[in-house]
Amino acid sequence: MKNCLSQECLSLDNRLLTKIYDNPYLLLLVCTACWGGNAVAARLSVGEISPLLLTSLRWAGVTLIIWLMAYPKIIKYKETLVKRWLYLFCMGAIGFTCFNILFYISAHSTTAINIGILQGALPVFVLLGAFFIFRETIRPIQIAGITITILGVVIVATEGDINHLRSLQFNKGDLLILGACLIYATYTIFLRNKPNVPGMVMFAVIAFSAMLASLPFAFFEFLSASTVWPTQQGWLVLLFVVIFPSFLSQLFFIRGVQLIGAPRAGVFINLVPIFASAFSAIFIGEKFKMYHLIGLIFVLTGIWIAERLGQRIKGDNDK
Repeated sequence: MKNCLSQECLSLDNRLLTKIYDNPYLLLLVCTACWGGNAVAARLSVGEISPLLLTSLRWAGVTLIIWLMAYPKIIKYKETLVKRWLYLFCMGAIGFTCFNILFYISAHSTTAINIGILQGALPVFVLLGAFFIFRETIRPIQIAGITITILGVVIVATEGDINHLRSLQFNKGDLLILGACLIYATYTIFLRNKPNVPGMVMFAVIAFSAMLASLPFAFFEFLSASTVWPTQQGWLVLLFVVIFPSFLSQLFFIRGVQLIGAPRAGVFINLVPIFASAFSAIFIGEKFKMYHLIGLIFVLTGIWIAERLGQRIKGDNDK
């Protein structure tokens, strides 16, 4: 009787997990919530673990987990990966290491709300980068969306005070997170040149590359006597960023793309600034001010115009 009950419970658990793993909308919501939570984690890490050490340990932890899972597949595609080793290393160094270093350093001089909202400008940077690097066409409606998004970024970066713009007074942390977004946009643009391997294999190798690329930075931090070894809160932050914004989010996003395609899955990224703002107010008591609301509305509206309306017009023109 007990064996039957345990088998039924196990079968029920498996069906539930399968149902969750086959629900792209739930997976993508959890994914973007985790990414939004990364802004809060960045603020909580200040004084508890230094940013360069956090970046290095983050990708060491992710590499350990993902390689234990994907090692047989990595070996299967070894020849392809070896041929593209320089590309893969650069992608890990740029998209994961450099982005995270600027991301976590920015948290020392700006709020998690600002980080989340300014990070929302990333899709617009991708559009602009694709235009400048690959000469992709940008339509007038997309230019309008880009302009609106940039206005939203300026509103947040200047705290809604035009005098800051006149005197070019910007918060250092805000400039760093914008720099991080430019770096990640570059990574995103060059993903089009990725080798023909499964997403999990690609992620595993890039995570390993990010870990290697982060080691000199962590060593420099140690030599300059600015390393902050993890406190209890620092270890908790590290555990969170390894499991949620890094491992599970990437896993869920890859699965979401498999189920509904990249264009539809990409729309969910627009939820990151919303989750970041909400979590910042709820968990660390940051004040969500009027200029945050106005900036967030501008950023999300601009992204929607640039991405959704731009794609719709492109589709109509192609018919």
